[in-house]
Amino acid sequence: MTELGARLSAVDERIADAARRAGRRPEEITRIVVTKFHPASLVRELHALGVRDVGENRQQELSAKAAHLGELDLRWHFIGQAQTNKAGAIRRDADVVHSVDRPRLADALHRAAEGDGVLDVLVQVNLTDDPGRGGVVPEDALGLAEHVLGLPSLRLRGVMAVAPLDEEPASAFARLRDTADRIRSAAPGADWMSAGMTGDFVEAIAAGATHLRIGSAITGPRPDRG
Repeated sequence: MTELGARLSAVDERIADAARRAGRRPEEITRIVVTKFHPASLVRELHALGVRDVGENRQQELSAKAAHLGELDLRWHFIGQAQTNKAGAIRRDADVVHSVDRPRLADALHRAAEGDGVLDVLVQVNLTDDPGRGGVVPEDALGLAEHVLGLPSLRLRGVMAVAPLDEEPASAFARLRDTADRIRSAAPGADWMSAGMTGDFVEAIAAGATHLRIGSAITGPRPDRG
């Protein structure tokens, strides 16, 4: 087994163990491999190992990799902060956008629709007190979700958040779960909860996360970009 394969297998075992401890089925959790700054060749290796869900933080990198690997059956997740002027490119190349944090971005993604296609999106929630961080404050998340529900080319799937550095992940993800429940009361089908990264995915699973965004634990250190 390659080093990459061994890391992937080890993470999947940890996911399965955490799911069972939480009384959940491992197969109900989607593991997204974040390949930020890694070459397209690594994504090809991951695909050969069975990976189908891949995450990118930057539109340029997403677009370049999606074009280079277009023959592979991959599901591309855009998980970074999005500028409205990049909405067209993001919509073209992503299957899911995790980081809808304001009505203007939702509107821009909707305007970029072509034909009858529907884009899966999640409302990003800011769990910190820093307004500069990505995401809508929890109190406004339901309003943003309702705005998304009014845009027919977008399909609201649920919520996404990053745990703050100065708070225990379990308590942060519990607050996210409360926000997710409020949104699900208005949109019963919006049952995704994208939470948990390399350092806190076990706590995210315990809180009910359905989608994990895991990078270095699988890919290894990011390449030196010079």
